[in-house]
Amino acid sequence: MEYIQIGSSGLSSSRIGLGTWAIGGIGWGGTDENKSIKTIQRAIDTGINLFDTAPIYGFGVAEEIVGKAVKQTGKRDNLLIATKAGMEWTEEGLAWTNASKRRIITELEDSLRRLQMDYIDIYQLHYPDRDTPIEEVADTFAQLHKEGKIRAIGVSNFTTEQIDQWRRIAPLHSSQTLLNVLQKEWIPSFQYCRENNLGSLTWGTLAQGLLTGKFNETSTFAEDDLRSVYPPFTGEYFTQHLTAVEQLKTMARELGKNVAQLSVRWVLDQPGVSVALWGARSEHQLDDIAGVLDWSLSIEDIERVNQIVKNAVPEPLVDSTPPPPTKKELQELGYLA
Repeated sequence: MEYIQIGSSGLSSSRIGLGTWAIGGIGWGGTDENKSIKTIQRAIDTGINLFDTAPIYGFGVAEEIVGKAVKQTGKRDNLLIATKAGMEWTEEGLAWTNASKRRIITELEDSLRRLQMDYIDIYQLHYPDRDTPIEEVADTFAQLHKEGKIRAIGVSNFTTEQIDQWRRIAPLHSSQTLLNVLQKEWIPSFQYCRENNLGSLTWGTLAQGLLTGKFNETSTFAEDDLRSVYPPFTGEYFTQHLTAVEQLKTMARELGKNVAQLSVRWVLDQPGVSVALWGARSEHQLDDIAGVLDWSLSIEDIERVNQIVKNAVPEPLVDSTPPPPTKKELQELGYLA
């Protein structure tokens, strides 16, 4: 495994981290706790020491599974647990942003309970909350950091301008944003992290499985699978993405790799990228990780990847997923009292 320092935090992370969004089950066709626990433990055996989760992943389910898996290994002190805050939800699954001081402190205690831990290694604001000033949220996170309840502070889905606002108030050690060979609009954010000694995590590294190469034009998704409506898997974009993946498969074979290994290596070789999150909820989905490590793409290889995608997808899909609503917005629409 390759390792790297997360900005100025003093924390050393594996360059592949395990993302647990799918382990939460909601939007991914459910979950299997025993299988997920074995997957997490297998990840630890491969050298992965960073596990990224969030309360909103299955409304607490993912955190609970991570906590059980880690407790069974007895290796908590050797691992980095990254979770998030700043979301609230109803029992019916209606969710909105809430980064008020009271909510953040409540979420931290809830996360610690679900994870069966007494501190969080990297605590991240999941999304900017348009109802709460960034300065107020940053001050809350700084307080938690000073108290030792969190070892490092992170943000997720923040623009560089929002990061600048945060850093004027409180320490910041990492930023997490979308990046894969098909969706590159956040590359400037990683360059910013490099210039400002911030660690970075990539989510969507395998494009929700699209870059594993296991899908074709006849692939379908169940209604409770988010990919049934997610733009990269629908309409003309799905066809174009499949074309790009087939051509990337050819290039990968020439390098003695498969398309997932090529795609993740491309991410790791982008300036400013610290950790690529690899989503998995079964042990076999970790088999390809070894082939990502201990090599790098040449400048020519990187350009070839970029050109393949550019030719197949003339007008790249910009992540059009709207940010979560605020409570005020849901109240104005009549969804909340």
